[in-house]
Amino acid sequence: MGTASAASPAGDVVGKISVGYQGWFACIGDGAPINAWWHWGQNWSQTPSPSNNVIKAWPDMREYARGFQTAYANLNNGQPATLFSSFDQQTVNTHFLWMQQNGCDTAALQRFNPNSSEGPTRDAMATKVRSAAEQFGRKFYIMYDVTGWTNMQSEIKADWTNKMSAHTASSAYARQNGKPVVCIWGFGFNDNNHPFDAATCLDVINFFKGQGCYVIGGVPREWRTGVGGSRAGFLGTYHGFNMISPWMVGAIGTAADSDSAFQQFTQPDQADCNANGIDYQPCVLPGDVSGNQRAHGDFMWRQFFNMVRAGAQGIYISMFDEFGEGNQIAKTAENQAMTPAGSGLLALDADGTACSSDYYLRLTADGGRMLKGQIPLTATRPTQPTLSGGGNPPPNPNLAQNRSTAESSHTQIYGSNNAVDGNTSTYWESANNAFRSGSRSTSAQRPARSGSC
Repeated sequence: MGTASAASPAGDVVGKISVGYQGWFACIGDGAPINAWWHWGQNWSQTPSPSNNVIKAWPDMREYARGFQTAYANLNNGQPATLFSSFDQQTVNTHFLWMQQNGCDTAALQRFNPNSSEGPTRDAMATKVRSAAEQFGRKFYIMYDVTGWTNMQSEIKADWTNKMSAHTASSAYARQNGKPVVCIWGFGFNDNNHPFDAATCLDVINFFKGQGCYVIGGVPREWRTGVGGSRAGFLGTYHGFNMISPWMVGAIGTAADSDSAFQQFTQPDQADCNANGIDYQPCVLPGDVSGNQRAHGDFMWRQFFNMVRAGAQGIYISMFDEFGEGNQIAKTAENQAMTPAGSGLLALDADGTACSSDYYLRLTADGGRMLKGQIPLTATRPTQPTLSGGGNPPPNPNLAQNRSTAESSHTQIYGSNNAVDGNTSTYWESANNAFRSGSRSTSAQRPARSGSC
């Protein structure tokens, strides 16, 4: 099948892998304004435990500098059951390092209604994501989720004008066709949490276009037909977006489901976008760990294959750090030894196939290579679930990596943190060009491995 004609040339979302980034985990005592176990349990004021649990998978905590003690039993390997805080800059840096190593080009920072008790923490997360994106050579953009946002029409405009638009000054802020990228997720969904009518939604889209933005729409999978999960009469509104990204979480769970969706949604969606000069960015999800959907990567790879053979202009990974839905690609417990005893949480080897904790990151890297034509289109998954020599990634010999730095000056984007970013192509340069301190010369580097970029 031939590649579809892109409405736009390659940029920071067209021709790229974008990953949804929640950044919404906090712990009491981490310094976050919310001061709660944000998204780790049903009751945010109580320590997470088997009876106060909302996550479906346990993160691999080995590369985080700081963890917060929970009320779960120790891991089955005897280690304490700790969880990370997204408010810790080192956590965000670690995630963006993984993105850099595994071909995740662009991060879509989720931003829900900021006019609540969560607002100050979300504002701070935008700054932390900006810093990490700049340090690790990734792009990022603001992705508004309008779910449950009562005064959305006026408040989303004010939030962009007064707060978020300032981040477009960053060299790391994503641009497409020379314009800063903004995504709005939730227009047209046929439920009580998304009650906005078509005219209201189009007004908001046109506002962002008037601000000079390239606007992506996170829309229902039935957007084109206006049935099922989509409100009727929204096609003109959907066609107001520069790029359309239909949501697939909860709609598919097997490779056969992906093939069915390819026929029912992906191919005709792509044709509609082509006919209307709109870029197409379908979702790819790894599958819910708790639902045993992953099939050691075969489910996710089939989606990559279907999206690339349809000619999609970009791919959106749902999601990077969504431990609540179990659809995260971030490093995850490989086996029961890495989960809390008695928790009932499944690990990546739940179907009997051993997988390294970074497997779905490596799989994403290979899917991105196929999207970009760097490897041939293939229905056969090229990524091996474990690395040679066993399931665990090798220890990082770079003891300085991600550590804090201090400097008297730097020029342009060549700050001292470049010296500890693990990237051999970046360097630190003073304002008067007196010195350069290259990562290549200052510390040993992690060797390249299969599936990493």
